[in-house]
Amino acid sequence: MARERDDSKTRNYVIRRRVMDYGMGLLIMGFGIFFIFAEKLGVEFTVEPFFRYVFAGLCILYGAWRMYRGYQSNYFKE
Repeated sequence: MARERDDSKTRNYVIRRRVMDYGMGLLIMGFGIFFIFAEKLGVEFTVEPFFRYVFAGLCILYGAWRMYRGYQSNYFKE
């Protein structure tokens, strides 16, 4: 019975962590896409476009990594 409870806790933790990874990945990728299309949306930044695009690319890459980590869901080393 105790093992069943531990398995339930572990499964719930993995689900929570997976949802958080997917959500944060989408949010961070959304910021990257926003920074790419900011000029077309009428938002101006004081940062040069090159650095803005580099930051947007990094946001998209890190967001994709978070989503991949959620898909992989290998949170425990065995």
